Amino acid sequence: KVEGQREVTRARRLRAVKMAATAGRAWRRLTVTRVPALAARLIAAPAPARTVHSCVDPSAGLSEDQKEFQKVAFQFAANEMAPHMTEWDQKEIFPVETMRKAAQLGFGGIYIRPDVGGSGLSRVDTSIIFEALSTGCASTTAYMSIHNMCAWMIDKFGDEELRHTYCPPLCSMESFAAYCLTEPGSGSDAASLITTARREGDYYILNGAKAFISGGGDADLYVLMCRTGDKGPKGISCLLVEKGTAGLSFGKKEKKVGWNSQPTRAVIFEDCAVPISNLIGREGDGFSIAMNGLNGGRINIASCSLGAAYASILLARDHLKVRKQFGEPLANSQYLQFKLAEMATGLVAARLMVRNAAAALQEARPDAVALCAMAKLFATDECFTICNQALQMHGGYGYLKDYAVQQFMRDIRVHQILEGTNEVMRMLISRNLLHD
Repeated sequence: KVEGQREVTRARRLRAVKMAATAGRAWRRLTVTRVPALAARLIAAPAPARTVHSCVDPSAGLSEDQKEFQKVAFQFAANEMAPHMTEWDQKEIFPVETMRKAAQLGFGGIYIRPDVGGSGLSRVDTSIIFEALSTGCASTTAYMSIHNMCAWMIDKFGDEELRHTYCPPLCSMESFAAYCLTEPGSGSDAASLITTARREGDYYILNGAKAFISGGGDADLYVLMCRTGDKGPKGISCLLVEKGTAGLSFGKKEKKVGWNSQPTRAVIFEDCAVPISNLIGREGDGFSIAMNGLNGGRINIASCSLGAAYASILLARDHLKVRKQFGEPLANSQYLQFKLAEMATGLVAARLMVRNAAAALQEARPDAVALCAMAKLFATDECFTICNQALQMHGGYGYLKDYAVQQFMRDIRVHQILEGTNEVMRMLISRNLLHD
């Protein structure tokens, strides 16, 4: 058994090395059209691409295997995402083909079991990958994190037929998934949802609506939480609904502050008939399944915030070095030096917190739920503050869409709201303490 595990590890490492060689060494340039003096600024890929001794180095403390697939993720972000990030945002493009390229590297089902096409990596590995990808586009990576969460829910709680039917195309991103929990009248109070699933013969008949669904209208598969029983969490079940099912429709595409590279729509069910074979787990398991998914989802979205904050710190650092006021570079200002130090400290603290929570979730520790809530609360708050401060350091230029820093700030603002608001995270943490 031990030898078999070693063989699996060696195979994964070899695969990562091959992916890294294919991806090639690269780093991304942000061309600033309005300020020629800044046009040559670079954000370098971290340690595996070149030696980095920075205190914010995201590869610090990682194993050699983790450094290898982190390198692949950073290079993919630099080559395939960063050059298009602005266009995807401004034109509201859902970059399907780019995500499918990411899936070829194993990023479509990172923590899904290998027998259905997943990469079989750990929660910490997943966090490392999502942080790296987010330096190229936080919005697109955030959608990929939700897609991964949906695939995991099917892999973890679905029967063998569901797993082998739906997980392979999700892992290859031939199909895309959407998570349907929030309703117009039930956000933080998710257990009060009213979308119904009435049993009729071999089908459930669905009626109701879901709100703010990432991928809504474009996704191929909807992981739906609906009411099959009485009020409260025990009356909720989880069903899979395929796009094109009669009675399934979508609202208008929402206009959002950020997250513009992924569509958001209401998902509407009107006498929508779904086979009972599409039930994940048993009737009444839905709320538990949803919350289990969200524990990992919170780590994922916190990791996306880390990537945006890391990129923003590098942008701010480079700007401080080249921008002059009062006859000297801004980097000579002790006030701005102290601010940059605070940003770096907050980022590293958040990263450690996220990786610790990811390890707790992987190990199924009893404090995992609270630690995931802590990590999501701290990382999303702190990383938004970092991005906002980076924008401030850019002055008026930071408010221009020619500069990536404003997009990172806009894209991660919603991370403080979704996957459970940060107010709900405080509830979960205090509940753990008071009920201990």
